Amino acid sequence: MENIIMYPADNEKEAVDWKAIQGQHITAVKRNILVLGSGGREHALAWKLAQSEGAHVFIAPGNAGTAQVGVNVNIKPSDFEAVKDFCLKQEINLVVVGPEQPLVDGIVDFFKGDAELKGVKIIGPDKQGAQLEGSKAYAKDFMEKYGVPTAKCFKVNKDNLNEGYKFLESVKAPYVLKADGLAAGKGVLILNDLQESKDELGKMLDGKFGAASATVVIEEFLKGIEVSVFVLTDGEHYVLLPEAKDYKRIGDGDQGLNTGGMGAVSPVPFCTPEFLNKVEDRIVKPTLKGLKAEGIDYKGFIFLGLMNDGGNPYVIEYNVRMGDPETEAVMTRIEGDFADLLMACADGRLDEVHYAKSDKTAVTVMMVSGGYPEAYKKGMIMSGLDNLKDVVAFHAGTAFDAEKNVVTAGGRVIAVTAHGASIEEARSIAYREVEKIHFEGINYRHDIGLDLMRMQ
Repeated sequence: MENIIMYPADNEKEAVDWKAIQGQHITAVKRNILVLGSGGREHALAWKLAQSEGAHVFIAPGNAGTAQVGVNVNIKPSDFEAVKDFCLKQEINLVVVGPEQPLVDGIVDFFKGDAELKGVKIIGPDKQGAQLEGSKAYAKDFMEKYGVPTAKCFKVNKDNLNEGYKFLESVKAPYVLKADGLAAGKGVLILNDLQESKDELGKMLDGKFGAASATVVIEEFLKGIEVSVFVLTDGEHYVLLPEAKDYKRIGDGDQGLNTGGMGAVSPVPFCTPEFLNKVEDRIVKPTLKGLKAEGIDYKGFIFLGLMNDGGNPYVIEYNVRMGDPETEAVMTRIEGDFADLLMACADGRLDEVHYAKSDKTAVTVMMVSGGYPEAYKKGMIMSGLDNLKDVVAFHAGTAFDAEKNVVTAGGRVIAVTAHGASIEEARSIAYREVEKIHFEGINYRHDIGLDLMRMQ
């Protein structure tokens, strides 16, 4: 892939407009792939796709890590016209949408409604399908309609606030309040005090999370162990990708504030064949049947956030894309040509492609900025990245500074993933390499996977 300009897209001074590479010859390229997004999930997707035969990967806008596996392009995923222009000029064959917002905003509908983009395949649901993540109220109605097991709930707005209070009084603590719309992962509150829950409900309806909490879903609390199960579907067929367990709290022992995720482990010991059969029969198949009945064009990922309650799966939430940081573990366990799998998904022939997964265990440790998930500094110079071995370091919030140093550019900075024959072996390698990375204010959990080791 000579004659390709590699550049950082997150730094305005260094970023080069994609038009700068127009006219340059790209040799021996069979498939041009565009990954939309800039986080660790997108780095993991691009990393895996870059291993596919004949694949040439672009990432928009990407980060300092994605520049190692493809070409960063200075385009925002929300700018559909710019994405279209790039796809046409660079003869993109496949678009993989990383984050949820472009899906909720209708990027798939935009592609399918534009005759010029007819030859460009895209992975993701249409706008209606994306409401499974874009609206928690919609998702709960969908689950109730198609018999998908989930927690009892009540949907509240300012017009029925008193009924919301009565529902809170009818269930036991802890109390779960969820903003209906997208709130950058911050719209869920789990509270133990009834009066505090009533007060917070009022604040949410008054705009605590902006328009996202104009409607609030109150849920009965589910007890058990959480697990993320990932489905890839073409609307008719599906495959289960490797499952994972992520760790949301900032501190060891699941203490402190919720985050976007501090680490992940895949596979998950309690996800036995028996449990996964229940997931398929009770959740996956009814979900796909419901999507088809609703006339939803769904070709992409379905993230099932599940609670294992006594060996029975319940849906906590749907996401319409891969999770983060689970993707940084899951992608390392997928074997074979991932681009082939996604192209088959987009074409509706997922049943024709061989899919396999490694029996190795992946452990991912997320390194974050000091202060995260609250206020934190950016621009901290990172060191030690060149000394890593036996791991893959997926960049989440990184960029280049004017001197081409890799610097922090987000709360979650980098995810270090290791493989091993067991959780113990994988986490030993991961933590050994984590100690080599340094930047001011560095923070990470020290207990990723310890709880699951007892189950092996």
